[in-house]
Order: sequence, then structure tokens, then C-alpha cells
Amino acid sequence: MSGLQCLAQENIWFDKPRYDEAEKRFYEGANGSSTYPQVKTALQGRNTRLPKRQHRNSSHSNGDHDLVARMKSLELENNSLHKVVQDMRAVMLKLESRVAVLEKQPRGSAAAVPCAKSAPVHQVKVVNDDDDDDDDDIDLFGSDSEDDAEAERIKQERVAAYAAKKSKKPALIAKSSILLDVKPWDDETDMAKLEECVRSVQADGLLWGQSKLVPVGYGIKKLQIACVVEDDKVGTDMLEEEITKYEDYVQSVDVAAFNKI
Repeated sequence: MSGLQCLAQENIWFDKPRYDEAEKRFYEGANGSSTYPQVKTALQGRNTRLPKRQHRNSSHSNGDHDLVARMKSLELENNSLHKVVQDMRAVMLKLESRVAVLEKQPRGSAAAVPCAKSAPVHQVKVVNDDDDDDDDDIDLFGSDSEDDAEAERIKQERVAAYAAKKSKKPALIAKSSILLDVKPWDDETDMAKLEECVRSVQADGLLWGQSKLVPVGYGIKKLQIACVVEDDKVGTDMLEEEITKYEDYVQSVDVAAFNKI
């Protein structure tokens, strides 16, 4: 038995889906529930979207009105600024023209006017007299020779007073503060005698100050002594030369510090 023969003997309903679909449509038509609900919901959605679209259009129109108003205000402001710039340009042109006219004028003529105004006027009193000799003695233009002589005398007196005052002023003396390190030969050197020898050095413009003993090492101490000298009279070389003359006590002399006063 072939396959087709087997299928022919079987009770199979091949068109069942078509009949199910027809039955579904029949019952939907009988109950009144067709595709109209879907259409109804679509219409309701359209009706709800229309007010929203109208509101959006109205908001767009309001925004356009605001934009137009702002543009008009900006145009008015721009026009006012243009007017201000034009006024300033006109003022600048006037100033430039005035400066050009002043530069073209000669400087001598401008300076001559105040000089003429500031010139003093000498008043001459004329005496009516029949004597011709008296008329000849009158100086119509005036003479400043006496005033010049008085001014020169006052100037000479002031110069002499300044020179006298300057000569009485004491001259500034340059001084320096020096700190010396005086080293002995060994630890057996009499440091008191060494200091006495150092202070025995005297000169004009030399003033000895405080002193102290500073340990060096191995029981040896050095003498550290300060002095004030006048730079024009006393120098460090002279001090070293005079102190090192005491060879029995002094090994060397060094300048530890040197400061101007």
C-alpha cells in the first residue's frame, strides 16, 4: 500500500483553518464586535492629537511675535548708536580742523600777544615849565640802571653769606671699625703683656676699643681687639706693621672684620 492510499483512508480535515476563520468572522458579525473598535480608538487618538498640535502652533506663533519684537528693539538701538557715532565723528572733524588751523599759525605771533600785554607801562609826569633845561632832564623812557645795581648788590651779599655758612659747616670725616686677631707664639706667651703692647700703638685718628681672649687650640688663645680709625690718617697696613714690631709676643696679625662707619 502506497502513502497516498494510506492518506486517503485517514479521516483528516485539511481545510479546518479556513473554516475556523469563517466561523470567527460569523460570530464577530453577529455580536457587532468587528474592527470598528480599532477605528474608534484611532479616531480618539487623532482627536486628542489635534488640540496638542494646535497648542504647539499657537506657542510657535507667540515665539515668532516675541522674536519680531526683539528684532525691532535691536534695530531701534542700532539706529540710535549710529546716530551717536555720527555725532562723535562730526565733533572729531571739528577738533581736527581747529588743530590744523592752530598749527598753521606762526608761533611768534601767538607768543607776541601775551608779551605785549605783560609789558609794564611807565607813567611820566610832565611838568609845565618855561625852563628848557628842566625839560631836557626828563627821561621819558625811564632807566633801570639803579634797579640792576641794587639787584646785583643783593645777589653778591647772598652768595657771600652762603659761602660763609658753608665754610663754617664741619667736614664729614670718614671712619672705619676694625677687628684685629693678634696671635701669640705659644701657650706660654703672656697675653696681658701682649695686649699692653698692642694698646701702646698710638696714632692720630686711632682709638682702641674692647678686647677679649679667644681659644684657638692646644691651650693657645688669641687676642681679639677692636679699634676705630679715621680712614685718611690710619690704615690696616700701618696697624699690622706697628703691632708686629713686638716680635717677642706677637706671631701674626689678621683683620677679622672691617666696617665703614
